[in-house]
Amino acid sequence: MDETQFLQLIGQHQGIIHKICRLYRNSKEDREDLFQEIVFQLWKSIGTYGGTAAFSTWMYKVALSTAIATYRKRVPKIVYSDVLPDRAEVLDERGAELFEVLRKLKDDEKAIITLYLEGLSYKGMGEIIGVTENSVGVKLNRIKAKVQLLFKK
Repeated sequence: MDETQFLQLIGQHQGIIHKICRLYRNSKEDREDLFQEIVFQLWKSIGTYGGTAAFSTWMYKVALSTAIATYRKRVPKIVYSDVLPDRAEVLDERGAELFEVLRKLKDDEKAIITLYLEGLSYKGMGEIIGVTENSVGVKLNRIKAKVQLLFKK
């Protein structure tokens, strides 16, 4: 695959990367850094994409792995901000509340719920995260219950 084809595919599926960045990073700058790192890792590993699964499935797998791996390497920093987010980051109140709840989940739970919210099948989710369909179903039910409890708090 040449650079032009790669960039076209990234353009078509960049929403996937943006969602993962929003879920795994709090600040705009950190999301931009993660976006670049994910695209770099996709380009670096494009030779491993065999075409047996959809490009978006492979992309999710690389993007989630990158987000989780770079998250674990980060040294936590505390940032206090009284500044309102830029227009692109403004969500309705319920959407912002959902992201806050989802950020409280463990990394593997974030990955599963993100794929679920994208509408992937259990089989598709299992392929991306490397577990069986049945395991996805069990984990997803537990995550849904946990999210409901977090919303009540």
